[in-house]
Amino acid sequence: MKQSSLSSRRDYLKKIGYTAALPFISACAVEEKPIQEPPIKTDKPKFLFSLNTSTIKGQQLGFMEEIEITAKAGYDAIEIWINGLQKYLEEGGSLQDLNKKLKALNLEVVNAIGFAQWIVDDENTRNNALAQLKKEMDMLAEIGCKRIAAPPAGATKEPGLDLNKAGDRFQEILNLGKTTGVIPQLEVWGFSANLNKLSEVLYVAAEADIENTRILPDIYHLYKGNSGYNSIHLLNPDAIDIFHLNDVPASIDSATIEDKDRVYPGDGIAPINKVLSHLAKGKAPTILSLELFNPEYWKEDALSVAEKGLQKMQQLANQIA
Repeated sequence: MKQSSLSSRRDYLKKIGYTAALPFISACAVEEKPIQEPPIKTDKPKFLFSLNTSTIKGQQLGFMEEIEITAKAGYDAIEIWINGLQKYLEEGGSLQDLNKKLKALNLEVVNAIGFAQWIVDDENTRNNALAQLKKEMDMLAEIGCKRIAAPPAGATKEPGLDLNKAGDRFQEILNLGKTTGVIPQLEVWGFSANLNKLSEVLYVAAEADIENTRILPDIYHLYKGNSGYNSIHLLNPDAIDIFHLNDVPASIDSATIEDKDRVYPGDGIAPINKVLSHLAKGKAPTILSLELFNPEYWKEDALSVAEKGLQKMQQLANQIA
């Protein structure tokens, strides 16, 4: 309220005899404040939920029906396999039709599982792997997928891989990813002779020395490779875009457990709450992707399996404060 306006009001009130109201008017003028807008809620989800198509691959539905099941079950996203995408294309499908389907279902392809042998010592094999990766990345870019798994394919049988050289090779495919917009996610494989431990994966990722490098852990692989779960607090949660979620049964030890033994999250003995509590500290939501290979689940209705898996993941996520 301007001073000139306040003086004129006082003069007017004096003329009409309401001098008792002057202190009140002055107080109002002093205490007048701008209107406060209500606070804007900025709560973001801690997790998003994805289905890795391995979970329902035993039902042999076909690539497009797996996508439809994923959307119908209520997932935010899907993780596809490169060989499934290639088969779809070989059978007459197109990336354009796939794009239309994904948009119609409001479903994002957040990652693709591939097996290019980028890490091996043989130079010819590596060169072929780079060409393979470039082709796969270009396909994925066309459907809006920004990530591809980078496991130690081809280096799983003989131990002793030079991790410094592995870091250089990972750097090379990361740089390739920058040109395509599809970034490799360094994956731990618990059964492998190399990169079977989280510590090795972290070493290779650090050796690559590329900003915003990401790793791809997995409840099963951390158990299989005897990495354990106590070191999870050493990881920056923002270094993990995607975490493969599953569980391990109490009846099978790490030496004998296999992919087929994975069970629904929460049905085993892994300390998933500990893992999720740490991942929830990240700036962006972590994508929890259900990855199972259980032949018993493959005998069931695919939609029921997908829905049950999502429900179990959500129940665990809801326990995180």
